[in-house]
Amino acid sequence: MKIRFSDSPPANVRLYARILNQGDMPSDLDAALVDGANAARFKGSAGQVFETFAMQDDGLRWIALAGAGETDATGRRLNIEKAGAALAAKYLLSGESDMVLDLGHADLSGVEAAAALFGLRLRSWRLDTYRTKLPADKRPSLETIHVVGAPEGTNEAWTEAEAIARGVEFTRTLVTEPANKLYPESFVALCEKAFEGTGAELIVLDDDAMEKLGMGALLGVGQGSERPSRMLAIRWNGGTDGDKPTVFVGKGVTFDTGGISLKPPPGMEDMKWDMGGAGAVAGAMLAIVGRKAKANVIGVVGLVENMPDGKAQRPGDIVTTMSGQTVEVLNTDAEGRLVLCDALHWAQEEFDPARIVDLATLTGAMIIALGNEHGGMFSNDDELAGQLACAGEGVGDKLWRLPLAPAYDKLIDSPIADMKNVGPREAGSITAAQFLQRFVKKGTPWAHLDIAGMVWSTKPGHSWDKGATGYGARLLDRFVKENVE
Repeated sequence: MKIRFSDSPPANVRLYARILNQGDMPSDLDAALVDGANAARFKGSAGQVFETFAMQDDGLRWIALAGAGETDATGRRLNIEKAGAALAAKYLLSGESDMVLDLGHADLSGVEAAAALFGLRLRSWRLDTYRTKLPADKRPSLETIHVVGAPEGTNEAWTEAEAIARGVEFTRTLVTEPANKLYPESFVALCEKAFEGTGAELIVLDDDAMEKLGMGALLGVGQGSERPSRMLAIRWNGGTDGDKPTVFVGKGVTFDTGGISLKPPPGMEDMKWDMGGAGAVAGAMLAIVGRKAKANVIGVVGLVENMPDGKAQRPGDIVTTMSGQTVEVLNTDAEGRLVLCDALHWAQEEFDPARIVDLATLTGAMIIALGNEHGGMFSNDDELAGQLACAGEGVGDKLWRLPLAPAYDKLIDSPIADMKNVGPREAGSITAAQFLQRFVKKGTPWAHLDIAGMVWSTKPGHSWDKGATGYGARLLDRFVKENVE
């Protein structure tokens, strides 16, 4: 999607759109258009769209009004995003290649105007790479948005918003790609291409390097696959030299069969997005690097494929983690925490972070608890938890905090190892978080985000169609912007 700013609308564009606040009908609108909007009960509520056709001097004009909601509403910027996204959803397949978007009638700031473009850009994202027989009327046609009436500061705000949009789109691409195309090595290759020339440093560990470091838990998950495992770190030094970095860690199980503890076949195809945490971290880093954030940030992703080969680890096996702690593997389908525990320990040993946040599609229990409305959050630090919750609320990636406590921790004690990788059926998301907490060094602020219900959607949302949502990328970027820069 191309965004072009103009002083006046170009000729020969038939589709015109305006963004209006709730209850506001500018006096320059044609009376028939106003009557039609009123008859259709268009109020200008967030994401509401009214359309009509009218004859103008230059021919037929296709006119759309998109609502931005009340001017004093909580979440005003998200409502403005919804207005832009609604236009994309309505006209992406319209057959029109160009749209004129008039931003001069909703009393927007430059940042708010950029939010409308952000919503329009994100809602236009699709991955049609593998669709070879898509009918013409199902193919995206809308290519260019000609922005007129943009308030002062829109260009600058859009430059930053566009960088964030690229990050979210990268997350969606990674999450959407099928597992025969996206696996640990190809994940790394896509990141190398995406970050080329950005100034970010990429560090890659292969199986041999991880074995020398003693990452028995991560390698145990990947040993049943023909695909070698990888550890990837993306380092951005945009802050003050010597300042400890903020580190994000993502679970990157590029496909999860469950291993020997095989998952039921129905729905197993969804497990291509079990790398959603890694995708969110990679996308967030692309956004942070793209907008040249003044912060030291490192994204770490542990990449494996969990397969039931003859070499795969078995229930009852004991693995030794990089930290030296041992784990009795009771269920090979509780593999994400085995990947994360080595990634967390390596990140702390290698980078000495000021704070650390991990993201993972970790437990089905989280979907049972919170559905698809909130990601779950666990933390050893109230300030960090509050900052993440605030960042998530601001961008629409909502979080809900759940407890950590010694009573839950003892549920993962093993009679023959330091711990087991699953607890009882109850409190499954909490015991998974307790497992990870055992690998966080004392005094290090840490948060674990279980985003199992958030990275993929079976219905359209305010800035995404069915499929990958890009959840987490914006949250981490906003957290850095508000609390680290």
